Order: sequence, then structure tokens, then C-alpha cells
Amino acid sequence: MVRQRRYAILGTGAIGGYYGGLLQKSGIEVHFFLRSDFDHVRRHGLRVDSVNGDFLLPNVHAHRSTDTMPPCDVIVVALKTTANYLLAESLPPLLKKESVVVMMQNGLGVEEIAAAVPGVRCVLGALCFICSNKIGPGHVRHLDYGSFTLGEHTGSLGGRDTSGALTTVAEDFKAAGVNVHLTDTLAEARWKKLVWNIPYNGLSVVLNATTDLLMHKEGSRQLVKRLMEEVLEGAAACGHTIEGSFITKMIEATESMAPYRPSMKIDFDEGRPMELEAIYGIPLSRTRSHGVALPTVQTLYEELRFLDAGSL
Repeated sequence: MVRQRRYAILGTGAIGGYYGGLLQKSGIEVHFFLRSDFDHVRRHGLRVDSVNGDFLLPNVHAHRSTDTMPPCDVIVVALKTTANYLLAESLPPLLKKESVVVMMQNGLGVEEIAAAVPGVRCVLGALCFICSNKIGPGHVRHLDYGSFTLGEHTGSLGGRDTSGALTTVAEDFKAAGVNVHLTDTLAEARWKKLVWNIPYNGLSVVLNATTDLLMHKEGSRQLVKRLMEEVLEGAAACGHTIEGSFITKMIEATESMAPYRPSMKIDFDEGRPMELEAIYGIPLSRTRSHGVALPTVQTLYEELRFLDAGSL
């Protein structure tokens, strides 16, 4: 049976294109907000090449502006965090009284940005563990993994029937073939995602390497481990205890994945701004406010800021 909820996908790239495509493929009405790819997708549809099976959606609801989109029950924000300044104008036309906004982004502080938009009443966060790249207009290549962790912005599954919103969104994605994990500690889950994002995104840029090369060289492998250890120190300073065994889990998962060029490396290679504040700046600031320094992460951040300024 086709489910009646209507979804909006803001940002139809490697993440939004993949998950939004799966939702439409499963029978849900999905409206896609696009910028540079609008004309191509309107004419040719959305193509996903996936390890789980390729598919083409020849007809999608493509929009150049959220002003032409209908109000939606669930609004998935899959923009890069560098584009979050758009949310103040992009979200209001999509909102219904009970709309749910899902921040499917990296880093810290993203839910607060959405929650500050007038009319937004329910914000969820989604942490994706996936290897996926946009390789052309309206064309996504899914290489490996694909699950995500979903939690409520306040860190509690209770409150204003937020548990119902969590369950509803999770059920839709599960029906679309996505493995979804619910968490009642979204803030901790975001720090756990940083355990992977901080070393691999940044080092891929600074060392000009894919994940397999970072794991192959002993020096870079040890640097990955040291960065991960500092992220755990930062999480602990902010009240989130992450066991050291999680580092081993992340390293082993990376070793087993297909060679991967992280999103920050792709942005840098293509001359786009990197997501430095959400992934590095805000975590460092929050940790520093608790009197804890993360010197290796700080050094990587400063190197990336230098490179980012030079690419603009």
C-alpha cells in the first residue's frame, strides 16, 4: 500500500539523492529541491547506481525553489552545512503544523539552526553511515553501507509525541530498505559520527588520499587513531562517554569498505567550501569551553582552514 506521507528532500546530492530516491522507489510522494541539477533531473530523472541494485526514477517532482513545493509531512535536510543559511527562507513554505524536520547532515549544531526557524516544531537528527558520491547531474553512486541513526533534537524520545515522529520516519525508511537505528542520545551519536568524520575527512584532504591509502600507511593509520582518541576526549568533556573499543570498530569498518573519497575531499577537489565549522570548529569550541584542548584536531582544523581559503 502506498503510504500517504509526503516528503521533501532539500539537497539532492550523494545523500539526499540516495535516500530520497529509495523513498520514492518504495511508493512515497517525494519532492526534490535542486539547484544546479534542476534542468537535468526534470528532463531525465534521478539515477542511482547502488551495490544493492541500480535504479532509475524517470519522473520525479523536481523544484528549483521551495516556494513551488507543497507543504510536506517530513522535510529531510541533506544540504551541505555550508548552505544552512538557506534554511531560514527555504523551510517556511514547506511547513505544516505537524511537520517533522530531519537534519541529515554531519557535525554539531545543525539541529539548533533548524529549530530556530519560525514554525519549526519538531526536529530530528540523522547520522548516516554510508559511502555514496554524486558522480554527475542527477546521478548518485552508492558504494557501501547505508544505515543511519535517528534521534530527537532534545535527546529524549518523549515529549510532544516526538516518539511518534521518530517511529513514523523510521518506518518509512525501513520500508524503503534502509537499516535505521533509533537513539535517545542524539548528542552522543553526533560525537560518535565525528570519530569517523574528523580523521578521515580532514586527512583525505591534507594527505590527498582515499580511505584505503590512509589505512595502508602506518604513519597515517596512527594519526587516524590519535585523532579518534582526541574526539573521545572531547566527547567526554561534553558529557558523553564513548568506549575506546568504538575506535577499533570504526577502523575495522573503514578497512573493510570499498576505497572511498570522503565528501570533504570531493568538495576540496571541486573547489567548493568545506564543512569545517560543523565538523571541526564547533566541536573544538564546545570542548574548549569545558577547559579541554584537542591539539591534533586543532592542528588539522587550521591546516584545512588554510587550504579552504586558498581554494575559494
